[in-house]
This record gives sequence, C-alpha cells and structure tokens, in this order.
Amino acid sequence: MTAGEVLEKVTITPDGGVQKDILKYGTGDETPENGCKVSLHYTGRLTDGTVFDSSVDRGEPFEFELGARSVIKAFDLGVITMKLGEKCNLICAPEYAYGESGSPPSIPPNATLIFELEMLGWMGADVSPNKDGSIERFTIVSSDKRRGPNDGSLCKAHITGKYDGKVFEERDVEFNLGEGSDIGLVEGVEVAIGKMVIGEESRFKIKPKYAFGAKGNEQFNIPPNATVEYIIKLNDCEKGIEDWKFTEEERVEHSKIYKEKGTKYFKKENFSLALKMYKKCVDILDNNSDEESNKLKAAAFSNQALCHQKLNEHFEAKQACNETLKLEPNNIKALYRRGQCNVTVAEYDDALLDFQKVLELEPTNKAAQNQIQICKHKIKEAKDKEKRIYANMFTKLAAADKEQDEKPEDDVLAKCGEWKDEDANLASERKSGDEWTDEDTKREADYALERDNIVMI
Repeated sequence: MTAGEVLEKVTITPDGGVQKDILKYGTGDETPENGCKVSLHYTGRLTDGTVFDSSVDRGEPFEFELGARSVIKAFDLGVITMKLGEKCNLICAPEYAYGESGSPPSIPPNATLIFELEMLGWMGADVSPNKDGSIERFTIVSSDKRRGPNDGSLCKAHITGKYDGKVFEERDVEFNLGEGSDIGLVEGVEVAIGKMVIGEESRFKIKPKYAFGAKGNEQFNIPPNATVEYIIKLNDCEKGIEDWKFTEEERVEHSKIYKEKGTKYFKKENFSLALKMYKKCVDILDNNSDEESNKLKAAAFSNQALCHQKLNEHFEAKQACNETLKLEPNNIKALYRRGQCNVTVAEYDDALLDFQKVLELEPTNKAAQNQIQICKHKIKEAKDKEKRIYANMFTKLAAADKEQDEKPEDDVLAKCGEWKDEDANLASERKSGDEWTDEDTKREADYALERDNIVMI
C-alpha cells in the first residue's frame, strides 16, 4: 500500500468488499451522484505495491460518468462517497474489480486492487429536459424516501436562489407541479423539484433558458443571460393525478377542472400557464369521444388559439382553430380567430372565406363585416400592385425589343456576313408589325388580372 497517514477508515459495502481509507479530507458537504461527470486522478496498485496504471503518470485526469457502469463496480461505489479535494485509498476485493479472470497481463486473476484517488471535481447530474446540461443537480442531503412528485402534485419546498454568491430570494413555496409560474417560480426550479424525493436537499445550477432568460430580472438584480443557483429542499408532496386510472366520467370531471384553471390563469394574463391547462384539458380526454367530451375539447382548442394569439404565435393559433373546426365545423369563434390569424400572416383570401362563413352563420356579426371589408381592400391592393408589376415588366420588354430593332444594320452585316433578300424582308416585317404598343401592355395586364380572379374563385 501507499504511504500516508490514514485519517479515517470507511466500509462502503456491507460485505467489506469495498473499503476506503481517507488520507485527506475533502471540502464542503456535497458529493457527486449517479449521472455526474467526475474528474479525478488515480494510481492503481496490486497488494504487493506494483503499479499497473496511473493517470498521474500520464498527466491527464480520468473522467467518467458516475453510475453508467463504464468502470469497475468499486469505482462507482467508492467515488460517489468522495468530497471535493478528498484523497483516499480505495481497496477493492476481486468481485468488485476484475474478478476471477483478472485483466492480463497487468492484473492477475482474483486480485485485490488498491487505488489511490484524488477527487478533482465533477459536473452535476444533468436533469434538464433535453439533456443539454442546462440544469445540473448536486446533492447536499440525500433521502431514503422514494416518493417524489409527478405532474399536478401539490409540493411543499424551501427554495434559496443565488447569483454571484449572493441570495436574491429565499422562501417556502406551496404549489401544484406544472403551475409554479403562478407564484413566480422559474421553469428550472419546477423541473428540479420534479426530479427530487421527499427529504432531499440539492443545489441546482440553472442556465438562462430555464431561469430568467435574455431579459434577466430587475427586481432580483439578475442581468440578462445569467446562470443562477437554487438550493431546494423538498419537504413534502402529494401524488398528482394519474390519468390512466380514471373512468370516462372521471376524465370528463378532471378535464373541467383543467379548463377552469386555464380560464383563471387567462384572466391573470398568465397566457403560457393558461395554455398549458387547456392542453391538459384536451389530453386527459384523448380516449373519450362522447358528445360532452368533444364539446369540452372543442372549447379547449378554441381557448388554446386565443392564448397563442396573445403570445403572438399565430401559426399555432391557426392549428388550434383547425382542431376546433374538425369537431365543430360551424364554430363561430374558431372561424373568426382563424380569420384573424390569416389576416396577420397576409393570407387575405383564406381570411375572407373564414369571415364570410362567420357572416353566413351570424348575419349580424359586425366584427366579421368589418374584417370582410378589410380583406377585400387588402386583396385589391395586392391585385393593383401585381397589375403595376406586370405593366412595368411588359413595358420594359417592349422597350428592349424596340432598342434591338433600332440598332444599325451595319452591325448585323458585320456579324452575319452577306445580306440576303429574305433577311431584308424579315427585318421589314418586324419593323412594320412587331413593335410593342401601349394597347398590348394594357391587354396583357388585364389578362393577368382576369387570370388571378379565376384562381381566387
């Protein structure tokens, strides 16, 4: 074994197959967890002191993902107990190392191995939705509880937000998971809590996309595009709704609850959260096709469209209107909102059809009447612009032909050689009958306008 005073002996596995002799205590309370990318130095020895491998000799730290089974069992079990800067000897019985076969030629069969380890650091476990490292977890206090929240769970937690080492908010929160923005929680905190179990305390590093984004937060003195940290302790949670267990009648009742929540958040002008509730209203009824369920889905899709409009998401709003109209082809609100979306994206012909359908169903609808006049005006403007473009184009073509005809004959003779009688006759015909006139220009423009009117109809 290596020289060095043993400060503490730790038995890691119940059978004593993995033991740790601490040579230097680490700092802080945190240790890495499964999913963390760990960086350390190691020197591996046999029990007779023979070195068989060393990252120190190579001058390059060893990195691996903890818990991914990419190293011997003893590494996963021992490294997870180490603190930052800690040095130790990890003593590994054969069944936790290379077993009966060993790893020839360096490691013989049934060899007990001793690794001198130094913890250099680690990146947190990636708990971000897209696994892009935007939310990292560092466990401070682990918990033996297994119960954690799911979507809709009532959660109780204590949160402490930090930026640049300074606390900018600290409070107890109680909310339904998925509705945290109603009490001012950033999305990253909700995602983090959704990955925790009761009694756990962890530190989360949250990048801007799940924190305060490009705007920052003036109240908390958070600049744009800032990465923040939250220390979160999950004190309690109740299980949320498990939709798959519901009967058809229960799905309808819970759908109504989501619809009411959506309306509540819409009135608060929390359009993103309202949209989320209306989507849940539809999702929970996915397998229902009765008349009441379809009516609820149609209303929720229509309200989704309104939320999308408030968020300036006009393509998504139009899609939501289409879903409503699949269920209720004569839904006036959906037709009108789709017409508004079409106006916004300059699809005036489609918008006109939508507003005309609204007027057909409700002849006294003044809003639709006004929109029809706007659409007709916009369509006329577009036709007039196209007519001018065609007129200019044909005028330029005519001018180009005339210029070509007026070029000196000598140029032609110089390029083509002997001038023949038939060439002279052809030139005469062009000069007398092939010039472009204003009458031709007008005729072509009228034809273009007539053609487009046929397409529109």
